[in-house]
Amino acid sequence: MKKFLFTALILWSCQDINIIDKPITFDEERKSLSLQYIKEHYGLDVDEPVIDPKIIVIHWTVIPTLEETFEAFNPSVLPSTRFNIQAASSLNVSSQFVIDRDGTIYRLLPETTFARHVIGLNYNSIGIENIANGTDLPLTEAQFQSNLKLANYLAKKYDIEYLIGHDQYERFIGHKLWLEKDASYLTEKDDVGEEFINRLHEQLDIKLKKAPQK
Repeated sequence: MKKFLFTALILWSCQDINIIDKPITFDEERKSLSLQYIKEHYGLDVDEPVIDPKIIVIHWTVIPTLEETFEAFNPSVLPSTRFNIQAASSLNVSSQFVIDRDGTIYRLLPETTFARHVIGLNYNSIGIENIANGTDLPLTEAQFQSNLKLANYLAKKYDIEYLIGHDQYERFIGHKLWLEKDASYLTEKDDVGEEFINRLHEQLDIKLKKAPQK
C-alpha cells in the first residue's frame, strides 16, 4: 500500500510539468564524436553515448533567443568560431533541456543521452539551459519556476545527487564524480550565480546536495 501511494505521489507531481520535445540532430556523426569524447576525456570505452545522471547543471545560453540557441546546438560539429574549446573536441555543444524566457521547457535530447555542456561532468550530468545572459537578459521568475519543476521531475525520476550552477563545476575537481583526463581543459563560467541556485535548493521537493566547497 505504501509503495502504491509513493508511486501515485510521484505521478501526480510530474503532471504539473509540461515538456515540449524539440529534438536537435543526433546523427551517426554526433554519436561517433560523443563516443570519442567520452573515451578521450573520461577514459570510458562504451558502446552507446548514454549517461547515468547524478548531477543537474543549470546554465544560461548568452544567446538571446530560443531559435538562435536551437540553431547553435543543432549541428553535430562545433563551429570554427568556438576556438577556445575546439582543441578538446569537434563535438558540438548541446544540452538536454532549454527553458525559454516565458518558462516554456523544451527537451532537445532524450534525458539520458550524452551532451557536451560542462567540462569534467558530461558523462553523468543533465544540462538545463536558460535563454538569458545575467545582464541585459536576466533570468526571469518564469524560468525559475520552470527550473524548479524540471529539477523536481528529474530528481524523482533518476538517482540525482547534486544540483549546481555551471559556474560551480570546477568545485568537483578531485571529486569521485570528476573524470576529466585533460587537466588543462578548463573554462571560466559565471552562469548562473549562487543566489539562483540557493533559491532552487531552498524550494526543492527532494533535497539535493550543493556543489562541494572549495
